[in-house]
Amino acid sequence: MERRWLSLAALCAGTLMIILDQTVVNVALPAIAGDLGFTASGLAWVINAYLIPFGGLLLLAGRLGDLLGRKRVFLAGLAVFTVASLLCGLAWSPEVLLVARFVQGVGGAVSSAVILGMIVTLFPAARDRAKALGVYSFVQASGGSIGSLAGGVLTQSASWHWIFLINLPIGVATFLAAVRFLDDESGSGKGADSGSAVLVTAALMLGVYTIVEVESHGWGSTHTLGFGAVSVALLIAFVVRQARTPNPLLPLRILTSRSVAGANVVQVLLIAAMFGFQFLVVLYLQRVLGYDSLQAGLSMLPVAVAIGAVSLGLSARLNTRFGARRVLVAGLGLLLAGMVLLSRAPIDAGFVLDVLPAMLALGIGFGTAMPALMVLAMSDATPEDSGLTSGLVNTTAQVGGALGLSVLAVLAATRTAAAEQPTREALLSGYHLGFTVGAALVAAALVTALVWWHPSRLTSSQLEVR
Repeated sequence: MERRWLSLAALCAGTLMIILDQTVVNVALPAIAGDLGFTASGLAWVINAYLIPFGGLLLLAGRLGDLLGRKRVFLAGLAVFTVASLLCGLAWSPEVLLVARFVQGVGGAVSSAVILGMIVTLFPAARDRAKALGVYSFVQASGGSIGSLAGGVLTQSASWHWIFLINLPIGVATFLAAVRFLDDESGSGKGADSGSAVLVTAALMLGVYTIVEVESHGWGSTHTLGFGAVSVALLIAFVVRQARTPNPLLPLRILTSRSVAGANVVQVLLIAAMFGFQFLVVLYLQRVLGYDSLQAGLSMLPVAVAIGAVSLGLSARLNTRFGARRVLVAGLGLLLAGMVLLSRAPIDAGFVLDVLPAMLALGIGFGTAMPALMVLAMSDATPEDSGLTSGLVNTTAQVGGALGLSVLAVLAATRTAAAEQPTREALLSGYHLGFTVGAALVAAALVTALVWWHPSRLTSSQLEVR
């Protein structure tokens, strides 16, 4: 096997470990609460303590990769993540676990922010790049489904500690493989403005914090509106500073790229819908159809299998044959169909007839759309800015996921709470609303893709990619 494909394997192993850690914790929360004595409100911070630094540091970490060398930054993040996983697994109190989860989020952001940039550098040819991005997209997309199943198996067969301790051998093996196969990079060496780093990190962390706390405080609360306004103000100050400083952290020329801007807009909408789907469909299976945690996890496997079947082989050929724009539009169409099917799922649904078709449509659609979106997002990235572009793509994915999860979860809960009793019918009504809003988000992404990359608006060189 060529060295670059071994490098891709190391990068994807790191990606999978980090993606798994975002979902594997969910099913273990009751066990963690019982063992460490978390309060109901404090338990949510087992997840939030990871998400806030992860979403807040991606953009900065991506730029650091361009400046210091992407391999160096990837290895540093991987080491921090692995050590923090050990501390999580050994945690003896709520405070220790939350601190370790925060450090895990830092390590996850630093390592994952530069991965797309390294893949683009490793595979400059369009056909090979499409294949590599298909593999990467599969790992990203299927990791959530695999995490839910792995969390249930590890928690039931061993203990919740092992959902973190399992990262140790994986992290060490990935670190050694990355040292062996990834090429050394010196980086540009040009210093970036430290004030910009403080502004964007504070803005993104505060923004993610505001979103994940919406369920506790509500969208119209003083807490949400106040912290949201501060986050937006910091982000505006950051953009203004980028236009004036000689060494910007985020050169504004990146945002003028049609592919980069369009891909990130579509990704926010797409990931928002998919994160909301992953959360709500498990609740629908358990609370309406009566599945246990293992049955619900197994029911998510068709999504992961469908994503893998498409993204690992077929997506690269489709992108090369038809262009990434057409493939993206087709994938979004399938995703829309899957969301619509779920929004009409009955209260006594049979899995094969009522749920599986939607799962397959979502899996095939996401496995088709995501690699095409990555091709479009990275098509204009220069070697000097590929790490930053990678960090930007990952940032919009995290923000979109947090936003979509909050919006869909709050809407579903509000619809259910409107009933006097939380009956199965009331729960189903809430989930139907969530899936309908998810369908609307996918529809908005589809319209954006059709308009943004319309052939009449592209140059001849851009049409070759699209």
